[in-house]
Amino acid sequence: MDDDARRQRLLQLSAGGVFLAILVVVVVIIVVSSSSDSGGNASSLTGKAEVEKLLAGIPQSGTVLGKPDAPVKVYEYGDLQCPYCKANAEEVTPEVIENQVRSGEASISFNQFIIIGPDSIPAGEAALAAGAQEKAWNFIELFYRNQGKENSGYVTDEFIESVGKEAGIPDLEKWNEERKSGKFKKQLEAETKKAEKLGFGGTPSFAIEGPKSTGLEIISTPETSGQLEEAIAKVG
Repeated sequence: MDDDARRQRLLQLSAGGVFLAILVVVVVIIVVSSSSDSGGNASSLTGKAEVEKLLAGIPQSGTVLGKPDAPVKVYEYGDLQCPYCKANAEEVTPEVIENQVRSGEASISFNQFIIIGPDSIPAGEAALAAGAQEKAWNFIELFYRNQGKENSGYVTDEFIESVGKEAGIPDLEKWNEERKSGKFKKQLEAETKKAEKLGFGGTPSFAIEGPKSTGLEIISTPETSGQLEEAIAKVG
């Protein structure tokens, strides 16, 4: 083989090696990206610091976030497996919590509307049990930030317990016992029936009540925090 042919062969081998290296990197990136986007991983939860900062100093009672005497009451109906509820929790309500809820102008209660599937039931029971220790919103917000694909089976006992630990539930033993006891199933059923009675057909859905409202008023699902803030100001 002459020098020119040898150089050509080396260039071909080098190019092939570079291509394979790039291919391996691309595959790794795709795998990592897919894994990180899938959620539902009990061993690698995210968002704890973000949730703690959002909720710090705001009182909780059951599944109500905000001061008990807040003049405006916002009622959210959601399913913890619902991806639209996740988007709402990450993009809409944080600003409202930071502004109107923190200032005492409004409170938000989370009500269960079980529509996605059977796994929504143990998730909802865990949230209600967390509410018994004033950590419902920590659990709900962390669950959403680590939500997996709906009805994929990710809502295991391991996943729920991992979220509960990250949420800072004080008495985990009591919480585990209560969430598995069945004591909250009637409440889940009642809240779901209430949502249906209000005419809601999906999640998240909202109702609001305040000094300037005519009783409980149904509001369109807000697409932005500004829309929900405007609804609060209107009835406040």
